[in-house]
Amino acid sequence: MKVILLQDVKALGKKGQIVNVSDGYARNYVLPHKVGVEATDKNKNELKLQQAHEDKLAAQKLAEAQELARDLESKKIEVKLKAGENGAVFGSISSKEIAEAAKKQFGLELDKKKIVVDDPIKTFGMHEVAIKLHPEVTGRLYVLVSQL
Repeated sequence: MKVILLQDVKALGKKGQIVNVSDGYARNYVLPHKVGVEATDKNKNELKLQQAHEDKLAAQKLAEAQELARDLESKKIEVKLKAGENGAVFGSISSKEIAEAAKKQFGLELDKKKIVVDDPIKTFGMHEVAIKLHPEVTGRLYVLVSQL
């Protein structure tokens, strides 16, 4: 019997796949546990429509991420750090502080986990920070570190 999987099933397949299983396995496990439905013409058509809708949403999210990346490149966020008398910096700028500054200054909701700071920012001046907006899109944000 052919079934369309509604969720990932170990050793059987991924969500949305059409797989061939024995009649007993389908009647006793797949259908009662709602991990799949019978692959009728109606269900196959619904699967195609659902996949088309998911593709459309994915393309829309990609376009939004690309737009946000272009928007971020034109912005500069200013963060202030304390410094000693001889110009030595106290502490460093973390991704959390960058996200908070972006929210305060521009109203941007950036996830601190997606902000990539390779080395802690411990010097004054302009720094370029990468932000993973989408698996295919990485934006750049400029952070100006000045003295408090």
